[in-house]
Amino acid sequence: MEGYLLRFVFDKQTQWVKWLPLAEWWYNTSFHIAMKMTPFMALYGYHPPSITSYLRENSKVQAIEDHIEHQQQVLQLLKDNLTLAQNRMKQNADQHRSEISFDVGDWVFLWI
Repeated sequence: MEGYLLRFVFDKQTQWVKWLPLAEWWYNTSFHIAMKMTPFMALYGYHPPSITSYLRENSKVQAIEDHIEHQQQVLQLLKDNLTLAQNRMKQNADQHRSEISFDVGDWVFLWI
């Protein structure tokens, strides 16, 4: 959960408590390779509803409109932070890789 929270509060580290429910939602709706499904699906037996489906509805109540607009900004910030984290991870992984080509018949050492 710590890793998820770091992505959420990358530029607002003093506000991590208010991001905790969204981080929990993200974790529970992310696909887990070992389970071959999301934790939400494992627990409830169906796919979780999408947050974005709720955000597209318009309301006549200004407070709700403001909340929806704020949620859109939060989701965009989250996407931006995740993209930055993904790019950093790719750069770190690429530093340890090298492009090597082999010809048919070359001997290679496999390390398993």
